[in-house]
Amino acid sequence: MRPVLPTDAESFFDGSPQGLAICRAVLAVVGGLGDFRVNVSKSQIALRRHRGFAYLWRPDKYVHSRVPAVLSLALPYELGSPRFKEIVHPAPSVWMHHLELHDPSMVDAEVRQWIREAFEAA
Repeated sequence: MRPVLPTDAESFFDGSPQGLAICRAVLAVVGGLGDFRVNVSKSQIALRRHRGFAYLWRPDKYVHSRVPAVLSLALPYELGSPRFKEIVHPAPSVWMHHLELHDPSMVDAEVRQWIREAFEAA
């Protein structure tokens, strides 16, 4: 079953069918976890529960990149994995983990678990 996307999310990934497919894969995972909100802005798609826990954005909007989507996950602890492009600690209780996604198959069991952890922490 294809998850329903807000029209703005489709517009956000206009011109990037691979990015849109990745967005659909992430939303399918989150949709199975419980209630959440989708906020689409010019720079990102934010997935929120009580607070934001996952963000999708297009690096090609800011730098020369062939990566169709980056998934950023907010967690109260640092995950150790070489899969993350970057991990930053912007606030005392938040570690932001940036994961480059090249196709929907990269939203695998490990990434689904990380999404679940971020969802539960939010």
